[in-house]
Parts: sequence; C-alpha cells; structure tokens
Amino acid sequence: MEHLEHPAHVSVLGLKFVLPHPAAVMSQWAEVRPLVDGRDVLEEIHPEGVSSCSRRSLFRPVEEWPFAALDEPRKVELSSNDCVTACCGGVFVTIRRRGERVVWSGWQNTEDVRAPVPADVHFDAAQYNAELVRAAADVSWEEPVDSIARLLTLELAEADCFERWDCDVLSIRPQRAGSPRVEVYFGRRGAAWSPGSTFVHELPAAGGEPAVNVVRRFVRMVTDNDPRETARST
Repeated sequence: MEHLEHPAHVSVLGLKFVLPHPAAVMSQWAEVRPLVDGRDVLEEIHPEGVSSCSRRSLFRPVEEWPFAALDEPRKVELSSNDCVTACCGGVFVTIRRRGERVVWSGWQNTEDVRAPVPADVHFDAAQYNAELVRAAADVSWEEPVDSIARLLTLELAEADCFERWDCDVLSIRPQRAGSPRVEVYFGRRGAAWSPGSTFVHELPAAGGEPAVNVVRRFVRMVTDNDPRETARST
C-alpha cells in the first residue's frame, strides 16, 4: 500500500457561483470558481480568465463533475480566456484522491508559462466532497434566467416531449444580454447539420413569472404540439 505523509497544512475547498458578463462568448451559465482557504485562486493566477467549470457541469453524474476527485489522476481545465484553451491558453491542474486526502498538483498555465503557479494543495476528502454536494444544491445566487435554465435542464432530462416528435434537445443556453431569456436548441434526431436544420425556442425570463410556471408551460406546449411549427430555424 502506498505510504502517504500528510502535509502540515490541509486546505479547505470552497466553491462560489459568479454570474458571467452578459457579453461572454463561450457560456452564459454561471461560473463555478474554486476557493482554497477562502482565496479565489483563479483570480490570483489568471485574473483575466473565466472558470471553465459552470453550473451546467453540475448536472452530470457526480463522478463526471470537473472537480470530482477519483483514484485515477485527471488533468482538469480550471480556466480559459473565454475562448478555446488550445487557442488562447488557460490554467490546468491534476486532481486525485489519495486515501483521506484530495490532492491538486501539476499546475499549468498555458497562457503564460512564465507565470508562477501554486504548489501542491491538499484537502480533507470528506470536507472536499461535502462542498461539492453543497454547491450542486445551492440555488440562493440564482437570477430568474438561471432558475429557468436549471429547471428546464432537469425537466427535459426526464420528459420525452421532444422525443415524441423525433427530435433531440441540442443545448439549453441562458442569455443575459438584452432581455434575459433561455434558448432551447433542438433538431431532428440523428440528422446531420445543414442550414435550417436546427431550431430554437426562447423563454423570456424578465416578466416576474415563477420559473417553475415558465418551464411547465413550455413542456406542456412541446408535449401537445410539434415544436418546429413555432420555433425559429437557425
């Protein structure tokens, strides 16, 4: 069995949600930013970047969350420049669970390889995992557009309203610029992309109506009628 020497300092993980700038290109989902002992490490080492983990990432199974700590080491992209990291670089770290500890090691900053990066960080595994669960359940920060996007994502994962029309949901996108809204992109199941083959419905998020009512009405509409008849093609 591997012998582990516990470090003198064990850090505490925190996760906070930050709403993106309305002009953000890659995603309008809220950023999930890691805090190490209360410090926003991305702000310290990549102040112009945005977190590569968003609220959307937390709808996956727990073991697929970006910050999930598994026995097998995983290289995780922590931040980008609101662009593809292969183009503009970003910050990466290797995350691994080692017994009662979670270790973040092998930090890389591919935007600026000369910039200093943190030393290895060790967390208590129980506290670490509890923080992941807490963050996934936290909705206290949400604006109406976030609530609608979250509830719609969960509802459409369970409902078969699009499948009955031989369609698949392609993406759900909260949009903050202009009038806040949630866009639902969909297309015919298995069809290759071509101009006009993708459709979008927009759900307004600025009218003050409870998010659950907005979502229920949309699901009921798609259940009763072919959504392509009232959607905009793209």
